[in-house]
Amino acid sequence: MKIDDATVRHIARLARIRVDDAQAKTLQSELTAILQWVEQLNEVDTRRVEPMSCVIDTPLTMREDEVTDGGTPQDILKNATERAGRFSSCPRWWNRLV
Repeated sequence: MKIDDATVRHIARLARIRVDDAQAKTLQSELTAILQWVEQLNEVDTRRVEPMSCVIDTPLTMREDEVTDGGTPQDILKNATERAGRFSSCPRWWNRLV
């Protein structure tokens, strides 16, 4: 599949990045190469391949499911941009987006 200039511009707009003409040409060839590689992967017969979550066959470590506060609420709150007492709150600009 060949990516055209209009598609590159559309993807750039969706990603909210500014792309000049030289960058658009480069992206056009790079995206085309990526899609050709994916098309090549689609040709591989995987019908007899078992799905796996890891390439190494190791069992998952199980633990008790316990609800905790993380043990360090003050450290967590240090990262909050806005606070409401002991809690973090959404920034005011977020309310305008929702």
